[in-house]
Amino acid sequence: MDFGYTLAGFVVGTIVGLTGVGGGSLMTPLLVLAFGIHPATAVGTDLLYAAITKAGGTVTHSLKGTVDWKITRRLAAGSIPAAGLTLFAISQWAPGGIGGASKAISFALGFALLLTAMALIFRRRLQEFAHHHATLSERQTGVLTVLTGAVLGVLVSISSVGAGALGVTALILLYPKLSTVRIVGSDIAHAVPLTAVAGIGHWILGSVDWSLLAALLLGSLPGITLGSHLSVKVPDRVLRPILATLLVVIGGKLIAH
Repeated sequence: MDFGYTLAGFVVGTIVGLTGVGGGSLMTPLLVLAFGIHPATAVGTDLLYAAITKAGGTVTHSLKGTVDWKITRRLAAGSIPAAGLTLFAISQWAPGGIGGASKAISFALGFALLLTAMALIFRRRLQEFAHHHATLSERQTGVLTVLTGAVLGVLVSISSVGAGALGVTALILLYPKLSTVRIVGSDIAHAVPLTAVAGIGHWILGSVDWSLLAALLLGSLPGITLGSHLSVKVPDRVLRPILATLLVVIGGKLIAH
């Protein structure tokens, strides 16, 4: 079974390398639907998996100067407290604690996947709209960025989905004049502390499988490397619709799960 987890990590890692998204969007539902992992354990393990894999991306973007740390701090100011409060609320008021919230977690995961698919499908149109309707003041943008972080904190802590495609889409709308590479770099940098804090919260609540985490990382790291090399040969206009369709199908299955 460990080999199956490693193979899953390799496949998802390759997709992440190809498209830049799909880590939480694919890994968590794959663990739940294909391997029968408890939703809370799948989410908790995937959060720490994301924190580790995205840390390398943050270092790379930071060295290239493609991280806007002001945006990252604004997002984190909303997301980290929201993640902590969400996990605390689930542990205190959900019947059976985090382990008893499997149905709610599956529904939240499916909902987040559908939102992610919509973000992938309409990202270009949203970007064009933002470029032509940029009327927010600096103060309004700052407040909305913190609120966006809070929404992401809630979604990520209960589904492990949202820090990638949803975060990037929100930043495109809020910062239409910022280059795409800086938006992606800032989003990845924000995802590291968010997924780490949420993952540690799940660990404290007992919903992290460390042997599963090691098996996933063993496959995903070479997968990401391979996908990154292949990404220059496969057009983005082909990959994103396929990924979005896959997320819609998986999201629907999880909502009905």
